Amino acid sequence: MNKIIILSLLTLVFIRQAICQPMTEYKIFQFPRTAIPRIDGDFSDWAMVPDDYTIGLSELFDTHGGRGANLNPEEFDLKVKVGWVNGENRLYFYLEAYDDCWDFANEGLRQDIFELVIDADLSGGLFIKEDNGNTRKLPVSDLHFKGHGAHAQNYHIFTPVQPGKEWAMVWGSTPWIKDFPYANVAYQYDFAPGESGVLKMEFLITPFDYAAVEGISRSVISQLKENELIAMSWCMIDYDVGKTKADPVMCLSHDFRMIRDASYLNYFRLMPLEPSLRPLIAADWSFIELDREQRLIRFTDNSTGQITKYIWDFGDGTTSNEKNPIHQYQKAGEWVVKLSIEGPDGYDRKIKIWEVVTK
Repeated sequence: MNKIIILSLLTLVFIRQAICQPMTEYKIFQFPRTAIPRIDGDFSDWAMVPDDYTIGLSELFDTHGGRGANLNPEEFDLKVKVGWVNGENRLYFYLEAYDDCWDFANEGLRQDIFELVIDADLSGGLFIKEDNGNTRKLPVSDLHFKGHGAHAQNYHIFTPVQPGKEWAMVWGSTPWIKDFPYANVAYQYDFAPGESGVLKMEFLITPFDYAAVEGISRSVISQLKENELIAMSWCMIDYDVGKTKADPVMCLSHDFRMIRDASYLNYFRLMPLEPSLRPLIAADWSFIELDREQRLIRFTDNSTGQITKYIWDFGDGTTSNEKNPIHQYQKAGEWVVKLSIEGPDGYDRKIKIWEVVTK
């Protein structure tokens, strides 16, 4: 009896570990600003993304069938890469999937779906109307318009989409977030419902700290910053023609609660440029006006690379060798300001014309 109890407890521990959110940190590839991927069905943009950014079938867990990591790539296989561009607040996705039976004839939700959930500011918690604690005071129909999908977003992305059908369903009160310019999609496939084959697709979405039912005017777009973490996960829901239930339902988070509770998402890091894509040395700078009446400006170096020497030319005949100088102009003007940098890997400069203005 004791052995049975111990084995049962060990089994429960294993199951609990299997379905808990893995602490693996995934990577989001940074595209150079000169190589922003186009959502056009030509997937050559993704060739520069190293293989170690690929998230494959082995990372997923069948939360409905209990098959864990024993998913069969001969039945279904999936590879996903995620990218971003520093200075944009968008996420780019490349998805390549094989299915032995693609099911996408249904005009509603009963079809193969890539279900994506994003919580870019790590706010966590429940975000679906049925789970709103205010159901004690208001009907769910009212709560649909009061925060349903506001702080985290759930996209049901159809894989693939049949002609005339929207490419995704947003599970929330903000269907506009799947429309251009906030999102876009392109597919490539050559199979009919019920057939096997490989689907390739790319899409972009815009994450929101707050997505409002009224539209962009009341919404807050998430600010994506290099080296920071965001929360995100996905499920691949695989239907087969002739079956009434999806089998399997493969979750990256290993916990199906991720579809409605952002606390069960995975961590993704917004990576810097790969070393092979970075310039060895690049000058850049910004400024803020500290005091308009005193004509006092703070300059900040944003350069990259190994830098041993800074030369600021403020355009008024004065210079500085400080990294982040504060400069006071003596008169009104529209100034041409230049930062020159030097280091063991060379020289660069950044000139800005009439951005710094004093009165």
